[in-house]
Amino acid sequence: MKEQLYTIPLNDAVNAADECPFCFVERALEQDSLDFALGSCASYMESDVREVTDKKGFCREHFKKMFDYGNTLGNGWILKTHYMKIREEFANEVKHFAPGRNKVSLADKLKGKTASNPLVAWVDQKEKSCYICDHFRDIYERYLDTFFILYRDDESFRTRIKASKGFCLTHFADLCAGADRRLSGNELEEFYSMLLPLMERNLDRLQEDVNWLIEKFDYRNKDADWKDSKDAVQRGMQKLKGGYPADPPLKMKK
Repeated sequence: MKEQLYTIPLNDAVNAADECPFCFVERALEQDSLDFALGSCASYMESDVREVTDKKGFCREHFKKMFDYGNTLGNGWILKTHYMKIREEFANEVKHFAPGRNKVSLADKLKGKTASNPLVAWVDQKEKSCYICDHFRDIYERYLDTFFILYRDDESFRTRIKASKGFCLTHFADLCAGADRRLSGNELEEFYSMLLPLMERNLDRLQEDVNWLIEKFDYRNKDADWKDSKDAVQRGMQKLKGGYPADPPLKMKK
Protein backbone atom coordinates (compact mmCIF):
# COMPACT_ATOMS: atom_id res chain seq x y z
CA MET A 1 0.00 0.00 0.00
CA LYS A 2 1.46 3.38 -1.03
CA GLU A 3 2.26 5.51 2.00
CA GLN A 4 -0.02 8.51 2.41
CA LEU A 5 0.59 11.60 4.53
CA TYR A 6 -1.91 10.44 7.16
CA THR A 7 -0.26 6.99 7.46
CA ILE A 8 3.30 8.26 8.01
CA PRO A 9 3.10 8.84 11.82
CA LEU A 10 1.67 5.37 12.45
CA ASN A 11 4.21 3.71 10.17
CA ASP A 12 6.99 5.63 11.96
CA ALA A 13 5.61 4.44 15.30
CA VAL A 14 5.62 0.79 14.22
CA ASN A 15 9.11 1.12 12.71
CA ALA A 16 10.43 2.52 16.01
CA ALA A 17 10.16 -1.01 17.51
CA ASP A 18 8.79 0.44 20.74
CA GLU A 19 6.95 -1.48 23.46
CA CYS A 20 3.75 0.06 22.07
CA PRO A 21 3.37 2.04 18.82
CA PHE A 22 0.34 3.88 20.21
CA CYS A 23 2.39 5.10 23.19
CA PHE A 24 4.84 6.43 20.59
CA VAL A 25 2.01 8.22 18.75
CA GLU A 26 0.49 9.47 22.00
CA ARG A 27 3.79 11.03 23.12
CA ALA A 28 4.27 12.79 19.78
CA LEU A 29 0.71 14.15 19.84
CA GLU A 30 1.07 15.42 23.39
CA GLN A 31 4.39 17.10 22.63
CA ASP A 32 2.92 18.71 19.52
CA SER A 33 -0.01 19.98 21.61
CA LEU A 34 2.31 21.50 24.22
CA ASP A 35 4.43 23.09 21.50
CA PHE A 36 1.30 24.50 19.89
CA ALA A 37 -0.12 25.86 23.13
CA LEU A 38 3.10 27.32 24.53
CA GLY A 39 5.82 27.16 21.88
CA SER A 40 7.44 29.76 19.67
CA CYS A 41 4.37 30.02 17.42
CA ALA A 42 2.79 31.93 20.34
CA SER A 43 -0.68 30.52 19.72
CA TYR A 44 -1.52 31.50 23.30
CA MET A 45 -1.62 35.10 22.03
CA GLU A 46 -4.37 34.25 19.51
CA SER A 47 -7.83 35.11 20.80
CA ASP A 48 -9.54 32.12 19.17
CA VAL A 49 -7.10 29.68 20.81
CA ARG A 50 -7.42 31.26 24.23
CA GLU A 51 -11.19 31.27 23.90
CA VAL A 52 -10.99 27.47 23.76
CA THR A 53 -8.37 27.12 26.52
CA ASP A 54 -10.36 29.52 28.72
CA LYS A 55 -13.40 27.29 28.40
CA LYS A 56 -11.76 23.86 28.59
CA GLY A 57 -8.86 24.54 30.91
CA PHE A 58 -6.31 21.81 31.63
CA CYS A 59 -6.11 18.70 33.79
CA ARG A 60 -3.66 18.44 36.67
CA GLU A 61 -1.23 16.30 34.67
CA HIS A 62 -1.06 18.75 31.79
CA PHE A 63 -0.78 21.80 34.05
CA LYS A 64 2.33 20.11 35.49
CA LYS A 65 3.71 19.42 32.02
CA MET A 66 2.96 23.02 30.96
CA PHE A 67 4.87 24.26 34.02
CA ASP A 68 7.80 21.95 33.21
CA TYR A 69 7.75 23.18 29.61
CA GLY A 70 9.10 26.45 30.91
CA ASN A 71 7.28 29.31 29.16
CA THR A 72 6.40 31.51 32.13
CA LEU A 73 4.89 34.31 30.04
CA GLY A 74 2.80 31.90 27.96
CA ASN A 75 1.51 30.10 31.04
CA GLY A 76 0.77 33.47 32.61
CA TRP A 77 -1.34 34.65 29.67
CA ILE A 78 -3.25 31.36 29.54
CA LEU A 79 -3.93 31.49 33.27
CA LYS A 80 -4.94 35.17 33.22
CA THR A 81 -7.94 34.77 30.94
CA HIS A 82 -8.76 31.26 32.13
CA TYR A 83 -9.04 32.64 35.67
CA MET A 84 -11.38 35.34 34.41
CA LYS A 85 -13.62 32.64 32.91
CA ILE A 86 -13.48 30.49 36.06
CA ARG A 87 -14.27 33.43 38.35
CA GLU A 88 -17.25 34.38 36.19
CA GLU A 89 -18.63 30.83 36.29
CA PHE A 90 -17.89 30.46 39.99
CA ALA A 91 -19.76 33.67 40.81
CA ASN A 92 -22.77 32.41 38.86
CA GLU A 93 -22.69 29.06 40.70
CA VAL A 94 -22.48 30.80 44.06
CA LYS A 95 -25.33 33.17 43.15
CA HIS A 96 -27.70 30.25 42.55
CA PHE A 97 -26.47 28.01 45.37
CA ALA A 98 -28.45 27.40 48.56
CA PRO A 99 -26.99 25.10 51.24
CA GLY A 100 -29.12 22.07 51.94
CA ARG A 101 -31.43 22.56 48.99
CA ASN A 102 -30.21 19.36 47.39
CA LYS A 103 -30.71 16.99 50.29
CA VAL A 104 -32.48 13.77 49.41
CA SER A 105 -35.21 12.01 51.32
CA LEU A 106 -34.67 8.81 53.31
CA ALA A 107 -36.69 6.90 50.70
CA ASP A 108 -34.39 8.13 47.91
CA LYS A 109 -31.30 7.26 49.96
CA LEU A 110 -32.62 3.70 50.35
CA LYS A 111 -32.92 3.58 46.56
CA GLY A 112 -29.24 4.51 46.23
CA LYS A 113 -29.79 8.11 45.23
CA THR A 114 -27.39 10.73 46.54
CA ALA A 115 -27.54 14.49 46.83
CA SER A 116 -26.44 16.41 43.75
CA ASN A 117 -24.59 19.46 45.02
CA PRO A 118 -24.30 21.87 42.05
CA LEU A 119 -20.95 23.17 43.30
CA VAL A 120 -19.56 19.63 43.35
CA ALA A 121 -21.01 18.96 39.89
CA TRP A 122 -19.43 22.17 38.54
CA VAL A 123 -15.98 21.26 39.89
CA ASP A 124 -16.35 17.67 38.61
CA GLN A 125 -17.06 19.02 35.13
CA LYS A 126 -13.93 21.19 35.32
CA GLU A 127 -11.86 18.23 36.48
CA LYS A 128 -12.88 16.25 33.38
CA SER A 129 -12.15 19.06 30.91
CA CYS A 130 -8.68 19.57 29.40
CA TYR A 131 -7.68 21.27 26.16
CA ILE A 132 -4.73 18.94 25.55
CA CYS A 133 -6.58 15.74 26.50
CA ASP A 134 -9.49 16.65 24.21
CA HIS A 135 -7.17 17.57 21.34
CA PHE A 136 -5.37 14.25 21.74
CA ARG A 137 -8.59 12.19 21.89
CA ASP A 138 -9.91 13.73 18.67
CA ILE A 139 -6.75 12.88 16.72
CA TYR A 140 -6.21 9.53 18.45
CA GLU A 141 -9.51 8.20 17.10
CA ARG A 142 -8.28 8.96 13.59
CA TYR A 143 -5.10 6.97 14.25
CA LEU A 144 -7.20 4.00 15.35
CA ASP A 145 -9.12 4.25 12.08
CA THR A 146 -5.82 4.45 10.19
CA PHE A 147 -4.48 1.40 12.03
CA PHE A 148 -7.35 -0.79 10.87
CA ILE A 149 -7.20 0.57 7.31
CA LEU A 150 -3.51 -0.32 7.14
CA TYR A 151 -4.04 -3.66 8.85
CA ARG A 152 -6.69 -4.65 6.31
CA ASP A 153 -5.03 -3.30 3.16
CA ASP A 154 -1.25 -3.30 3.73
CA GLU A 155 0.45 -6.70 3.96
CA SER A 156 3.75 -5.10 4.98
CA PHE A 157 2.04 -3.35 7.88
CA ARG A 158 0.41 -6.60 9.04
CA THR A 159 3.78 -8.36 8.91
CA ARG A 160 5.44 -5.64 11.00
CA ILE A 161 2.66 -5.74 13.58
CA LYS A 162 2.95 -9.51 13.89
CA ALA A 163 6.72 -9.17 14.44
CA SER A 164 6.37 -6.24 16.86
CA LYS A 165 6.63 -6.04 20.64
CA GLY A 166 2.86 -5.76 20.88
CA PHE A 167 1.05 -3.02 22.78
CA CYS A 168 0.66 -1.73 26.30
CA LEU A 169 -2.46 -3.02 28.04
CA THR A 170 -4.16 0.39 27.85
CA HIS A 171 -3.86 0.61 24.06
CA PHE A 172 -4.48 -3.11 23.69
CA ALA A 173 -7.94 -2.46 25.15
CA ASP A 174 -8.47 0.38 22.67
CA LEU A 175 -7.55 -1.96 19.82
CA CYS A 176 -9.96 -4.62 21.06
CA ALA A 177 -12.79 -2.07 21.24
CA GLY A 178 -11.79 -0.70 17.83
CA ALA A 179 -11.68 -4.14 16.25
CA ASP A 180 -15.14 -4.97 17.57
CA ARG A 181 -16.51 -1.83 15.91
CA ARG A 182 -14.55 -1.93 12.67
CA LEU A 183 -14.12 -5.63 11.85
CA SER A 184 -16.51 -8.56 11.62
CA GLY A 185 -16.65 -12.23 10.73
CA ASN A 186 -13.40 -13.83 9.60
CA GLU A 187 -11.53 -10.51 9.73
CA LEU A 188 -12.33 -10.12 13.41
CA GLU A 189 -11.40 -13.72 14.25
CA GLU A 190 -8.12 -13.46 12.34
CA PHE A 191 -7.26 -10.19 14.08
CA TYR A 192 -7.71 -11.68 17.55
CA SER A 193 -5.84 -14.85 16.55
CA MET A 194 -2.88 -12.57 15.77
CA LEU A 195 -3.26 -10.07 18.62
CA LEU A 196 -3.72 -12.34 21.63
CA PRO A 197 -0.64 -14.59 21.08
CA LEU A 198 1.36 -11.44 20.27
CA MET A 199 0.39 -9.93 23.63
CA GLU A 200 1.07 -13.16 25.52
CA ARG A 201 4.56 -13.52 23.99
CA ASN A 202 5.52 -9.99 24.85
CA LEU A 203 4.10 -10.04 28.37
CA ASP A 204 6.19 -13.19 28.89
CA ARG A 205 9.24 -11.36 27.49
CA LEU A 206 8.76 -8.45 29.90
CA GLN A 207 8.30 -10.87 32.80
CA GLU A 208 11.63 -12.52 31.93
CA ASP A 209 13.38 -9.14 31.68
CA VAL A 210 12.07 -8.03 35.09
CA ASN A 211 12.98 -11.40 36.64
CA TRP A 212 16.53 -11.20 35.32
CA LEU A 213 16.90 -7.57 36.47
CA ILE A 214 16.22 -8.78 40.02
CA GLU A 215 18.60 -11.72 39.63
CA LYS A 216 21.38 -9.34 38.57
CA PHE A 217 21.33 -7.82 42.06
CA ASP A 218 22.41 -11.18 43.46
CA TYR A 219 26.21 -11.01 44.00
CA ARG A 220 26.54 -14.38 42.27
CA ASN A 221 25.36 -12.78 39.01
CA LYS A 222 27.38 -9.55 39.21
CA ASP A 223 29.53 -10.54 36.23
CA ALA A 224 26.68 -12.01 34.20
CA ASP A 225 25.30 -10.27 31.10
CA TRP A 226 22.42 -7.87 31.77
CA LYS A 227 20.74 -9.22 28.61
CA ASP A 228 17.76 -6.90 27.91
CA SER A 229 16.99 -6.13 31.54
CA LYS A 230 18.71 -2.79 32.25
CA ASP A 231 15.62 -0.77 31.37
CA ALA A 232 13.12 -3.47 32.35
CA VAL A 233 11.47 -1.33 35.05
CA GLN A 234 10.40 1.52 32.76
CA ARG A 235 9.46 -0.83 29.93
CA GLY A 236 7.55 -3.05 32.33
CA MET A 237 5.62 -0.07 33.68
CA GLN A 238 4.86 1.11 30.15
CA LYS A 239 3.59 -2.31 29.14
CA LEU A 240 1.07 -2.29 31.99
CA LYS A 241 -0.16 1.31 31.90
CA GLY A 242 1.27 3.03 28.81
CA GLY A 243 3.43 6.13 28.62
CA TYR A 244 7.15 6.60 29.20
CA PRO A 245 8.05 6.68 32.91
CA ALA A 246 11.72 7.43 32.20
CA ASP A 247 11.08 10.41 29.89
CA PRO A 248 12.42 13.75 31.14
CA PRO A 249 10.00 16.69 31.13
CA LEU A 250 9.47 18.30 27.72
CA LYS A 251 11.18 21.71 27.70
CA MET A 252 10.54 24.68 25.44
CA LYS A 253 13.19 24.98 22.73
CA LYS A 254 15.14 28.17 23.27
